[in-house]
Amino acid sequence: MYIIVVGGGKVGYYLTQALLSEGHEVLVLEKDAKKCELIAEQLGSVCTRGDGCEARTLAEVGTERADMFIAVTDEDEDNLVACQVAKHKFKVQRTIARINNPKNEALFKKLGIDVTVSSTNLILEHIQEEVPTHPLVHLLTLKGGDLEIVEVKIPPDSSVVGKRMRQIVFPPDSVICLMIGKWGAQVPTGDTILEADAQVVAVTRPEVEGALRAALTE
Repeated sequence: MYIIVVGGGKVGYYLTQALLSEGHEVLVLEKDAKKCELIAEQLGSVCTRGDGCEARTLAEVGTERADMFIAVTDEDEDNLVACQVAKHKFKVQRTIARINNPKNEALFKKLGIDVTVSSTNLILEHIQEEVPTHPLVHLLTLKGGDLEIVEVKIPPDSSVVGKRMRQIVFPPDSVICLMIGKWGAQVPTGDTILEADAQVVAVTRPEVEGALRAALTE
């Protein structure tokens, strides 16, 4: 695949190194001349100095033939703009953006970025047992980015504890497909009773994740 990486910092450098080792054709776009020189010394002539947000620059590096476009600068705004230009002007099928501020994740998805990666959220999800304020874990983003599989832990003080599944009002486009508790795992029905500390696995849309979390935890 031909993959364009915007941002030649540490994330972009190691990502490019890994992609090259897998046999992909990779081009890095980086504004800083010193970073470009370092990449060229270590990885070969795979870096072009330029602004990944500019349509002219993207045209010059053949973005129209790119299979994937990845923006990993340390500026969320630049990552968003670069991915949008690649997707809408050059019709790149798959765009991936690094997010430094997790509050921007919903905006990025709403504006059509296929995949977002927030290091803050990834860390929180891996230590969710120790972070009770972060009860929703992303398990998988389905192809196309329109649906996600998430896991929500029901806290002991939630108002849904002891209620039957059919008594809960879930947001539209959300389906509860599995519940795991002290009694084991089961596919829930309308009569299934929600218990404290149970893990609920659901398919939902990114824009209603907050409502789904609230329905099970508040």
